[in-house]
Amino acid sequence: MNTELLIMAAGIGSRYGGGIKQLESVDSAGHIIIDYSIHDAIEAGFSKIVFIIRKDIEADFREIIGSRVEPVCAAHGVEVGYAFQSGDAIPAGFSVPEGRTKPWGTGQAVLAAKNLITGPFAVINADDYYGKTAFKILHDWLSVPRRPTEYSLAGFILKNTLSENGGVTRGICSVDAEGYLTDVRETKNILKTADGASVDGVPIDADSHVSMNMWGLMPEFIELLEAGFETFFREAVPQDPMKAEYLLPIYIGQLLREGKISVKVLETRDSWFGVTYKEDKPAVVASFKKLIDSGVYRQDLYSDL
Repeated sequence: MNTELLIMAAGIGSRYGGGIKQLESVDSAGHIIIDYSIHDAIEAGFSKIVFIIRKDIEADFREIIGSRVEPVCAAHGVEVGYAFQSGDAIPAGFSVPEGRTKPWGTGQAVLAAKNLITGPFAVINADDYYGKTAFKILHDWLSVPRRPTEYSLAGFILKNTLSENGGVTRGICSVDAEGYLTDVRETKNILKTADGASVDGVPIDADSHVSMNMWGLMPEFIELLEAGFETFFREAVPQDPMKAEYLLPIYIGQLLREGKISVKVLETRDSWFGVTYKEDKPAVVASFKKLIDSGVYRQDLYSDL
């Protein structure tokens, strides 16, 4: 069964204070974090990659990333597509609140790619490194026929996702005895401590499963997501028109509580890393160097595919 990967990259420019040229390389060959995700997705067996970007960064994105990875993907029979997230792509009958410039969040980002989704698909953030294991287990899970409401989540271990340079927000997962997600709680300002982790000075279990926004979904999920987006505009936007966001983990958590879906947690013990803070950059570069030196990746990244 063909599997597809959506890479949410529409927030890149704004997050880093300008165009994506400010996403500096993370290794001596000039690769950025997205390159490693693409490498791992191809290696795992994904047959299609869709970049979700904004129209105003398209030229830079294609120059910096697309021109490099499209030939690699073509050489391995992997299709590449582009979808565009726009602030005015909202449900019929509603209007964008006056003065609203903030994007509508990861739920709307996935909806931007709805016309390109043809089968089971995974969703990831563009600026996170997830590790090879997560792509492999997610691809293998998606490759087996599933019910339309049966989904999965790459479950990282909290202690493997923390920053040395400040607090982070993570989706803390509750998992039942069969390995299914029962709840996911967005938890802010999780700090790394000598003993593990804490929130507001209160210790929390550093071995908890957390969501890093790496989901395995069925194409029928798009219908639910569209319905949820309409409800979001009807109920949430009027309450906070300037800041309300339609976030993927929040909506999936809502569907879970309503008993409409199931989510299998696929554990990975790989270390996540990303540039949450500018101070994280040296550690990220050092981490990729270690992976290359230990043979996990080659200096010429795509040469082992």
